[in-house]
Amino acid sequence: MSDSTPQDIRPEDEVVRICQELIRIDSTNFGDGSGPGEREAADYVVGLLREVGLEPEVVESDPGRTSVVVRLEGEDRDRPGLCIHGHLDVVPANAADWQVDPFSGELRDGCVWGRGAVDMKDMDAMILAVVRDLARRGAKPPRDLVVAFFADEEAGGVKGSHHVVDTRPELFEGVTEAVSEVGGYSVTVPAKDGGDTRAYLVQTAEKGILWLRLVATGRAGHGSVPNPENAVVRLAEAIARIAAHKWPREYVASVRELLDRLSGITGTAWSDEDLDELLEHLGGAQGFVRGTLQDTANFTMTEAGYKHNVIPQSASASLDCRFLPGHDDDLLETVRQLAGEHVEVQVVHRDIALDSPFEGPLVDAMKAALLAEDPGAEVLPYCLSGGTDNKALSTLGITGYGFAPLQLPADLDFAPMFHGIDERVPVSALEFGTRVLQRFVAAC
Repeated sequence: MSDSTPQDIRPEDEVVRICQELIRIDSTNFGDGSGPGEREAADYVVGLLREVGLEPEVVESDPGRTSVVVRLEGEDRDRPGLCIHGHLDVVPANAADWQVDPFSGELRDGCVWGRGAVDMKDMDAMILAVVRDLARRGAKPPRDLVVAFFADEEAGGVKGSHHVVDTRPELFEGVTEAVSEVGGYSVTVPAKDGGDTRAYLVQTAEKGILWLRLVATGRAGHGSVPNPENAVVRLAEAIARIAAHKWPREYVASVRELLDRLSGITGTAWSDEDLDELLEHLGGAQGFVRGTLQDTANFTMTEAGYKHNVIPQSASASLDCRFLPGHDDDLLETVRQLAGEHVEVQVVHRDIALDSPFEGPLVDAMKAALLAEDPGAEVLPYCLSGGTDNKALSTLGITGYGFAPLQLPADLDFAPMFHGIDERVPVSALEFGTRVLQRFVAAC
């Protein structure tokens, strides 16, 4: 029999198990309401929280679309609160493309594998491990800590964070700052004086979202008869024009600071017109950075027709647009002009861009927590080309950052695994991140 007590359990002792068990719960979000939903994952989270004496709130937008929120009372309740949040849904995974069952949570080669290992059941597990440790020890964070696990982030958060914020804003009363995913992970870059430097990318900004549907209309007819009003052709021409459009570059403050600091570390010069050599130092993470140099518009799905010999009356395509702060109206107008007179542009989902300062006590606490576990590392700001649930919280006046700290091997191409195949996170990175997060929460 072990002599250990619950108080002897360190957060890093259980984070891997929690991550595996979360991955084994299929919470796929197909974006159309057809998936299993987040209820099973939310029930698992609720169970872990209740096990240590916490009483979370459960909020459902629709049956099965479940979010969980819990507040831990802080030592100084007069201080503004902090929110740490994650999401419980994951994007679809085609098992045939993977080396392992994407919902196995398998341990292989020192990593936890599975859908969500990167985005973002790894961070969910770290949050749960740290919060459970606080509750077991009866310790209070320095200020109120609101912990949230949202549904539906992978489809814009309408059924998750936006629903919770809109219907239960009192859950976040007094909160002014938040941290969540897609920041705090490391990249290894060459140092100008020889050797390598590990740099942690803290997300201080994120682009806005504009999901559009293009619907081309024309004249239906027989496939053997020439048709100058072919909806498929009109759609294809619109797609070609939009895909060929060169969006002008604009370097927001967080991007310029990242590039300047990276240049200082590596000794590689850059200019507005020539930064490829500098970005190559970021490895797989350069994709996220390249996506923040201008607005983007990428086609993701098309739909047309119902029989090989029938010209359809309409054809549609889905367009994923991401815009820099203040660019949403201009981007939408540009797409409409490029689409042409026979193509209607419909707005499916729209959400704001965010930009927070890389300074202040919260940022200082992130840096200190990272450097305490990895002395000599660099901490850099960056802008995320995607989006997070910080968008919803910002409507309550909450300033958000991306801080899911992971110390990663130099040869692990981590960033491309967001929504990719063979998603995996090193066990050592989970344990490292849990220690960093524990330090961060204690210092905030």
